[in-house]
Amino acid sequence: MTVLIPTSKSEIDQLEHILILGTLFRPEIVELIKDPIEKVTWVDSLAIAAGALARAKAGYTIKEIADELGRTEQTIRKHLKGETKAGKLVHETYELLKEGKLSVEEVEKFLEAVVKKEELMEKIGYIKELQDELEALKKENEELKNKLNKVKEVLSDLLKEL
Repeated sequence: MTVLIPTSKSEIDQLEHILILGTLFRPEIVELIKDPIEKVTWVDSLAIAAGALARAKAGYTIKEIADELGRTEQTIRKHLKGETKAGKLVHETYELLKEGKLSVEEVEKFLEAVVKKEELMEKIGYIKELQDELEALKKENEELKNKLNKVKEVLSDLLKEL
C-alpha cells in the first residue's frame, strides 16, 4: 500500500510517483495530453504538483518544497491549494488513494498494459514493414521473371535463326 503520510525520503518518492502515474493514467488526463505540445507542459506541471503534495504530506514547509523542487513558493501554494489544474487533479488522485478507490496495483497494471500496447504497436509496425518489403520483393521477382522470359524468347528466336 502507498504511504499516505510519508515519513522518509523513499516514502515521499513512492507517494510522488504513484500520484504522478495515478493522475497521468486517468482517462480524462490521457485525453488532455494527446497534444504533444501540451504533454510536456502537463507532465512537468503534474510532476511538480505531485512532488509538492507528497512533501506537504510529509510535513515540509512551502519554502522547503519550493527549494527542493526548484519552483517559486507562489507556484507551490497554487498547486497545494488546488488552484492549478494539475494541483486539483493530483489532490483528486490523492483522495482516490486515501479512499481506496485507486491502488498502486491498479496503476502498475495499467502501466504494464500501456507498455505491452506500445510493444505490440512496435511489433505491428515491424510486421507492416516486413509485409511491405515482401510485397516489393514479390513485385521485383515478377518483373525479373518477365525479363527472363523475354530473354528466353530472344534466345529461342536467335537459335532458330542460326
